[in-house]
Amino acid sequence: MQTGMPKDAHPRREPLAVPDCGMMGVPVRVSLWLVAEGADVLEGDRVVELLAGGATIDLESPVSGRLVTQFVDEDEVVTPGTVIAEFEAAP
Repeated sequence: MQTGMPKDAHPRREPLAVPDCGMMGVPVRVSLWLVAEGADVLEGDRVVELLAGGATIDLESPVSGRLVTQFVDEDEVVTPGTVIAEFEAAP
């Protein structure tokens, strides 16, 4: 009986993109990473804080698994649709 993923299967990767917050012309900045690269997360865990004008926006992990890569640093300005992180889904 076979359990787990086949040897040639790769873990599923899930991107985290900046949502369209409906704040035209207001710069959106990565304020604070709440989870480090390589850390395990549960779906719905807060992983990054964005600032848009006076508003704070928390983005959550789209899957349970591991935060593999942060593509942007804190204090970088980002635009809606920009992929800022990638997660590896738990099997």
